[in-house]
Order: sequence, then C-alpha cells, then structure tokens
Amino acid sequence: MSEQDHQHGYIDSKADYLKRLKRIEGQARGLQRMVEEEKYCIDILTQVSAMTRALQSVALGLLDEHLNHCVVDAAVQGGEEKDIKLKEASDAIARLVRS
Repeated sequence: MSEQDHQHGYIDSKADYLKRLKRIEGQARGLQRMVEEEKYCIDILTQVSAMTRALQSVALGLLDEHLNHCVVDAAVQGGEEKDIKLKEASDAIARLVRS
C-alpha cells in the first residue's frame, strides 16, 4: 500500500487539527497586524510565544498519532517497514527538540 492510499493516524482528529491550524493562521495574521501597527515589541513577542506553543501542541498531537498508528502498525508487520517508521519518528522527535 502506498503512502497515498494509506489512511493516516490523525484522520479521526482531522477536523480538530484543521480547526486548531485555522486558529493559528488567525494568530499569524494578528501578529502581522501588530507589526504593521507598530505595537509594543514585548506584546508581539508574547503572541509569538503563544503561537509557538500552539504549533508545538499540534506537532505533539500528530507525533502521538503517528506513534500510535503508523509505528505500531509497522511494528506488527515487522521487517524493513518497522525500521523505516521508527527512523521517521526518531527524526521527527529530533526536529521538534531542536525547534
């Protein structure tokens, strides 16, 4: 089964993720407006921090879904797919820790 045909682990929460991402998109527009209106830098930084936490929350949720669905399924199948999914998860965690 190809990645295109595979049902992703987050599919049951897709509407929630989209809602959260649209809220984050609104936060980004608000940040742009704050800069355009030359708001106080600390107020802008506070909003950047809130947006960063919101994105991290989405990322952690997706990572959890990936581990509980894709990695577990690959572990059950065994073989090379298991190693690939574990490496993907490990790389994703490393990127999140660095960000």
